[in-house]
Amino acid sequence: MRQFFPYIRIWACISLLCCLLAWSLPAQAASSVNPKLEQQVLQILRQHPEVIIESVQTYEQQQQQQLQQTRQAFLQDLKTNPQLVISESPTTGSATSKIVLVEFSDFQCPYCAEAHKTLKQLLAKHQNEVKLVYKHFPLTAIHAEALPAAKAAWAANQQGKFWEYHDALFANQKQLGEALYIDTAKSLNLDLEKFKSDAFGINTLAEKAIGKDVRLAEQLGIAGTPFFVMKSKNFSGVVQLSNIETILADAK
Repeated sequence: MRQFFPYIRIWACISLLCCLLAWSLPAQAASSVNPKLEQQVLQILRQHPEVIIESVQTYEQQQQQQLQQTRQAFLQDLKTNPQLVISESPTTGSATSKIVLVEFSDFQCPYCAEAHKTLKQLLAKHQNEVKLVYKHFPLTAIHAEALPAAKAAWAANQQGKFWEYHDALFANQKQLGEALYIDTAKSLNLDLEKFKSDAFGINTLAEKAIGKDVRLAEQLGIAGTPFFVMKSKNFSGVVQLSNIETILADAK
């Protein structure tokens, strides 16, 4: 957080300056700033920097309060109305279990690939005890193939083969690309024309569905993948099976 503070402070200065100038100038003169007034405002800011710091702190507190409210609402829905959280996301494991494990994942993330192995073990041992829900969270800023892979998996889900496709993507993570996406669709006997339209079309339903998951992740303040939520617990990164089993036991 330290490295971002100067930018926040500059932003706060500019915002406050703009507000003061807007109050002081007539509407028709908004495009031209009076140099004398600008210097006066800057002088005030230099003499009272605590105003900026207090403003930033207030803003951060408001953001944290909003984040906590969003997280509490999410956990409440997960507890009392899990289908609202699941929505149209693919699920596997127990169809009837009230214990829901929500995963936010990125097909190009190496940590997600490792976590995938652990989740396979978890479901093999506890398939009647937990329902796994997959939420897309492609980290597009650092993973060029994250979104294309997510769209391809979404397209496979439209033909009932999400989890088989999901497993294939993680098993071949180093080969992510259009050739792999099409070859995997062929190997799963998907309707290839429909798959290509769903996965590679412009402004597709896939992007809208994935975007919905991404917005949820951002609203919850999730910064990376993999990220998991079970009951009131959340955990992230490469997790050990024993750790998830402990959380599962507490949830039961």
